[in-house]
Amino acid sequence: MQSAETVLGVLRERGRRGLPLERLYRQLFNPQLYLLAYGRLYSNKGAMTPGVTGETVDGMSLRKIDTIIEALRHERYRWSPVKRINIPKKNGRTRPLGLPAWSDKLVGEVVRLLLGAFYEPTFSDLSHGFRPGRGCHTALRDVADTWTGTTWFIEGDVADCFGSFDHQIMLSTLSEKIHDGRFLRLVRNMLEAGYLEDWVWNATLSGVPQGGVVSPVLSNIYLHRLDAFVEKVLIPEYTRGRIRKQDTAYARVRAARDRAYRRGDHAQARELRRQLRTMPSGDPHDPGYRRLRYVRYCDDTLLGFVGPKAEAEEIKERLTAFLRDNLALELSHDKTLITHARTQAARFLGYEITVLHNDRKVTGGRRSANGVVSLRVPESVVKAKKAPYTSRGKPERRSHLINEDDHTIVNTYGAEWRGIVQYYLPAGNVHRLYRLLWVMETSLLKTLANKHRSSVSKMARRYAATVDTPHGRRKCFEARVERNGRKPLVARFGGIPLRRRRDAVISDRVLVPGVVRHTELVTRFLANRCELCTSTDGITVHHVQRLSELQRPGHPQPEWAADMARRRRKTLVVCRSCHDTIHTGKPIPQLTP
Repeated sequence: MQSAETVLGVLRERGRRGLPLERLYRQLFNPQLYLLAYGRLYSNKGAMTPGVTGETVDGMSLRKIDTIIEALRHERYRWSPVKRINIPKKNGRTRPLGLPAWSDKLVGEVVRLLLGAFYEPTFSDLSHGFRPGRGCHTALRDVADTWTGTTWFIEGDVADCFGSFDHQIMLSTLSEKIHDGRFLRLVRNMLEAGYLEDWVWNATLSGVPQGGVVSPVLSNIYLHRLDAFVEKVLIPEYTRGRIRKQDTAYARVRAARDRAYRRGDHAQARELRRQLRTMPSGDPHDPGYRRLRYVRYCDDTLLGFVGPKAEAEEIKERLTAFLRDNLALELSHDKTLITHARTQAARFLGYEITVLHNDRKVTGGRRSANGVVSLRVPESVVKAKKAPYTSRGKPERRSHLINEDDHTIVNTYGAEWRGIVQYYLPAGNVHRLYRLLWVMETSLLKTLANKHRSSVSKMARRYAATVDTPHGRRKCFEARVERNGRKPLVARFGGIPLRRRRDAVISDRVLVPGVVRHTELVTRFLANRCELCTSTDGITVHHVQRLSELQRPGHPQPEWAADMARRRRKTLVVCRSCHDTIHTGKPIPQLTP
């Protein structure tokens, strides 16, 4: 049996060399891939969310993997319909979210690993969504670093992208490189499994489940045809010329300045030099100079064009026609806009993107700001982020946190603040978040004050701390939990300098790593030993969604639950008998060391 690392490495190499895939379905019989998939999925919040069958990650065992493989071997595996719920969107509408059963998630993750390993080397460098080593920040950095001088932004957003994928186009795209009928039938059955809404079965005539494990890689495979069209057809057609022709008026004034210097008229020369800095050096209407640039993150696309608006409109129409005729997709009319880069701002991945123009900004004798792409935090984002912490326009406590311990309260605020700041650190106006910092800080102190029946000023003094940062010492708030013989648990809010970092990167989880290692849970799982009674009969894994579930108010805490809480583990490897006993609430044997 090949290791998961070997299987994925072979697939990556075949994808890199452009070779077709045959007998891919056989790789679904490899238990190592399921263990790798389990190690990736078990910690997700959705792992304990039941689908239509009620099955969750709790009770995971090698027997379950063997059962799935046996069903796949004889092509008896059947996908369950996903449980559909609707989650609210910012515009007041709702978005459908699919909740697959646990077995479907596990098989789906294995399928995603196989497809991702093979297709990843073939994807365009202009695609950034759901890919290892790429994300929102890499897409934004590409725009900021290489789109200098952009005149028009063409914002594109596919309407109902995940729900509109044509199944026949999807399967035909996969069949171009995957020559395995059994694997393609498995994917087709997954796409056509349907969904349950209000316990009524509905057919899925198009699209992939939003929230499904395989959906991200399938969307990249589907939209790769769009990337190839833009990269190989549109960009070559709308990119020409090495540099702009020199502007005639600029050349005349520069020549007059040089003549003034030669005859010693420095006052006239200075005046002409100031005039030059208000004029474009290149001809902005040069018909021989065009530039088209493109970036995509999932279903959000952004094009930057240097040229007249008429040609930008033409590019938008050709893009719309290609999506409609070749991919059966439609661009959203509300979100597909042509924006003047210097006087307006395009919206992409939660940022405002503009092109600067400032003749007075001179560095090294050159106007250094003109044409530079600027990333900015939108005012609407700050307003939306403040909403959960305010009431009637003022910072307010969060009542649902008052019953939590101090460490949890500070940690909750700290995690939310870090997520916002780290995402917007590349913005030129990241200082705009100071207002949000004050609102969140006041809300935190009010929550703590309400919990302890104290005042905000006393809480500020009690939890005040100072930390070292690359920009010096910064004040923050800390809550500590001392532990015997171990380092204390520290929760921290604040202490992050709001200074722009052009190289800020959010480290995304690598989807197809170069080296495959088992997680700590899988290593415990493979030890094949009950952590309660040392039995080896029917080893399964007991999961809980939250550590708070281990303590039920008014009930004594079982020893197994106390041990999980002490180790801060949400998992416990047990035998079949102990797992049944845990769920029935009967006494458990003494924990083994």
